[in-house]
Amino acid sequence: MSGVTARKRGRPRRTESDAAGTRGRILVAAREEFAERGYEKTSVRGIAKAAGVDSALVHHYFGTKEQVFEAAVEIAAAPALSAPAALAEGPVEDIGERLTRFIFGVWENPATRMPLLAIVRSAVNNETAATVFRRLVAAQLLRRIADQLDLPDAELRAELAAAQLVGTAMLRYVIKVEPLASTDIEQIIARVAPVVQSHLTGP
Repeated sequence: MSGVTARKRGRPRRTESDAAGTRGRILVAAREEFAERGYEKTSVRGIAKAAGVDSALVHHYFGTKEQVFEAAVEIAAAPALSAPAALAEGPVEDIGERLTRFIFGVWENPATRMPLLAIVRSAVNNETAATVFRRLVAAQLLRRIADQLDLPDAELRAELAAAQLVGTAMLRYVIKVEPLASTDIEQIIARVAPVVQSHLTGP
């Protein structure tokens, strides 16, 4: 028998970088599918086809469609969900302006706005998607903001502040109501920030 080592049959071993690359492709494909088709019309099979992988890999890395959506939401909303960390960098007296400026900064940047917009549209149109989005926002944004407020009704205050910001963002970026949609962002921040501050620290 020659000295050439026989090649083993079977599936080649996947490296960690291969796995990360595959997982990343699936997430990108999922985000695009949810954006184009909405939550209800998106399928795991469709996500797999768009990512160029077998649907079994989607289940392997993420599980159900709901879990894929949650992972896509977490990636798309990551810039906005990092707001509590930014808020910790200054006094509570101007937390309203910092939060307002931070959130609208995410929405004004096309690179972060488009993925977020796609996820929000799915959440608006489907209750399952809305539940996933609500759970993630509550756990990673609202409660962490509330933790920075030394007040008995901190969670309600954080939710009211978020309602002010989300409502304004929906009208400006999703529904595009004029003149709000085309008003200079600094003017919007100047008007909204005091209201957000009042929700967070007012009487």
